[in-house]
Amino acid sequence: MNATLSNHPPQPGLRRAALSEIEARAPVHPDMVTAVIRHEVRPGAQAAYEQWLQRIVPLSARVPGHRGVNVIRPPAGGHAYTVTLRFDSLPHAEDWLQSEARRELIARVQPLLVQPESVETVSGLEFWCTPPGAGRPLVKPWKQFLVSLSAIYPLTLLVPWLLAPLFARWPALAHPLLSHLLVAGVVVSLMTWVLMPRVTRVLGKWLTR
Repeated sequence: MNATLSNHPPQPGLRRAALSEIEARAPVHPDMVTAVIRHEVRPGAQAAYEQWLQRIVPLSARVPGHRGVNVIRPPAGGHAYTVTLRFDSLPHAEDWLQSEARRELIARVQPLLVQPESVETVSGLEFWCTPPGAGRPLVKPWKQFLVSLSAIYPLTLLVPWLLAPLFARWPALAHPLLSHLLVAGVVVSLMTWVLMPRVTRVLGKWLTR
């Protein structure tokens, strides 16, 4: 069994906790699992949705295992929000995502959304750090951190330098929002399809040891 999950048993009681019980909890500050939540907000409902965010974001910080939240707001004229919640284990993430309190909050925001929310959970960076043919082995977080950092750091220096002539030739691409998006897209693409498959093939035994 995954040792990380066994050290963090789920709390079924939290799933039945009322909204008032969650509000009474003290914030927890203990990144193993990321829940990616996508909401498409109806035109004209953005202000009401922002008010809803102001309530649910602090509440998520009061549940066990919470390690941070990030809200990616849509660009001007857009309506798609992405909220990422980080937890120290999958059971803790599921406790909050499946809780009665959260269901109540989602029911309140549903009229503001074009369609039901999309929720996806990703365990750390294991989608990068799974050696070929190894199934889903337990990769220690510090090893994930070192391998990912050793690949990402040089890319963050090299990719902007390589794209600089492109930004100079087409100034519209040099807008901070667009240039950062292009740099991030190239970095993630290289990590996913070029670097990490080769790195995990070379370091496969070490990663799973």
